[in-house]
Amino acid sequence: MADEERKFSKQLIGKTVVSKSGKKFGEVGDVIFEVKSGELIHVILKNPTPYADKLELEKDKEGLMLIPYSAVIAAGDYLVVSEEDIV
Repeated sequence: MADEERKFSKQLIGKTVVSKSGKKFGEVGDVIFEVKSGELIHVILKNPTPYADKLELEKDKEGLMLIPYSAVIAAGDYLVVSEEDIV
């Protein structure tokens, strides 16, 4: 992968999270990753929308909503997720 195509986790923070169909979930608050491998595990949502609240997403110990990183299909101006892979 070319360097200009790589995304660093700090570049994801604050991006709006949307589904393929354009439904807004909130913003990326942080990411959870496996320390040894660097594999991204979850995206932590901040400022979740009412739509995200209705989905009853997995939550961490602090009650923050989690989206599995495996559901992410694109990262650019927005973080696009596959809703089918979340629920």
